[in-house]
Amino acid sequence: MHFSIPDTQQFICNNTGANFTGFNIHINGCFHCCLRYKQIHCLHEQLKRCFPGFVLPPFPSKKFLPLTQNQLEQRRSHLERYIQLVGQDPVFSKCELLRCFLLNAQQESAQIQPHEVTLDVYLMNGYRIPVSCYTTDFTSKILEKAAQNIDLAPQFVEYFTLYLMRTEKNGDTTLVRRLMDFEAPYMTQRVLNDCQIVIRKSYWDCIYDQALFDNSVALNLLYILTLSDVDRDWILSGPDIRDQLYELQGKGNKKEYLQIARKLPSYGSIKFSNATADYPYVNNLVNILIGNKELSIQSTTNDGKCQETKFKITRMRCWRVTTNYNNEENSSRSTADAGCNSNSDSNCPTMELSFEYLMAKNILQWITITSEHAMLISVCLQSIVDELLNQKDGHDLRQNIDSEQPTKRQPPQSLPVLTYIRRDGQMCKNNKKEEVRRISSTSSNETISSLTESDVPLNVTGETFSFRKKLKEKLSTNTTVFFRNGKDSSVHNDAFEEIGDDDL
Repeated sequence: MHFSIPDTQQFICNNTGANFTGFNIHINGCFHCCLRYKQIHCLHEQLKRCFPGFVLPPFPSKKFLPLTQNQLEQRRSHLERYIQLVGQDPVFSKCELLRCFLLNAQQESAQIQPHEVTLDVYLMNGYRIPVSCYTTDFTSKILEKAAQNIDLAPQFVEYFTLYLMRTEKNGDTTLVRRLMDFEAPYMTQRVLNDCQIVIRKSYWDCIYDQALFDNSVALNLLYILTLSDVDRDWILSGPDIRDQLYELQGKGNKKEYLQIARKLPSYGSIKFSNATADYPYVNNLVNILIGNKELSIQSTTNDGKCQETKFKITRMRCWRVTTNYNNEENSSRSTADAGCNSNSDSNCPTMELSFEYLMAKNILQWITITSEHAMLISVCLQSIVDELLNQKDGHDLRQNIDSEQPTKRQPPQSLPVLTYIRRDGQMCKNNKKEEVRRISSTSSNETISSLTESDVPLNVTGETFSFRKKLKEKLSTNTTVFFRNGKDSSVHNDAFEEIGDDDL
């Protein structure tokens, strides 16, 4: 997760009339919630209790006098650094406590009381799947309910995920962001109200396609997605191949259609338009294609020919995302404006993704891409690297195909009490305001409900601890951050270490 706190808001407490500061927290480049210092401190204390064997990042100290403007800026910076380090940690970032905390923080910031709604989820061909859910249902639950409505077997659900997609004025479609499990799609869509929720693949390696071929619903989902990508020119093909695909589409021969499409170089890629790059020359207007373990920069030469340069992800040593505000005064946007896009707000910051690439043996070069989708490109890079490392460690999505249900998690022996403090300083309580309730991400007609055993953090294994220690050592010099005003930090690519002489 990429955390940032680019700005703050001022509030007045209804009970006392006192002023307090809320810190606008952005995750993966989009506004997620606004929290007070004491709320983040409460999360810090609960993480310490849940993980007594781990050392958390240092938390900014309390102040007993009102903060000056410089002190407030310093606190914002320190809180940003703290939550970035927590978001980088492979244990803390995946624990249920943090996920549930972020979900409840989103709900409080959106000021939406939990109630039942019908949420529209779409396939890539425009087919609508109405999902009956709660406004507070998190992403994986929405996906599960959508899968049930189209009779997709549970063991195939993890092969798919939810994205927010926007239709541009020129008719093109753009993937805006991948919905994560710490957020409620209903509330996220309310912020980006010009987007549809769509189902796409959750994986990158086309080797996993074969596992879907024997299930008619999973095969149909993959076929619809591929048809859509071909029609949108995300999957490029010559005239002969295109005619062959159209013929197979007319005959309804889905498997053969997919077998041919899977051999095309841009199959399974996501396309991002209207970007600029400094390669092969500065201010080059380009399209970005990411997939097949590579990032492609496509541009049109002066004589109208298409020029494409491919960069292997395993040869990227690290990458970073930078935001540059055109005007510092514009950085203090309101919560409602925090999810702005280039179509509606000319004052939105410009975003750059830069990666350090191994051009030849012992020759590294930084390449920069400027795009409003820089953060999503970074998220895609990270998910490809994660998939490569999981494959190396022997973790395979296809392991769950033989079982009727996905693998169940085992809860630890002791159950910690997890509480959520609101911005007004009060604990989340029931209507009698007596019983402090536990954080939950389950459906409920109340703001906070009971925490079940399956919702608490897992026991930490020695393997996880070893990986965490290794990552922590790397992060002493390289940190995963969403930048503010061009600070120099980067995401280290562990897959880079697997490069051999043949890759050069």
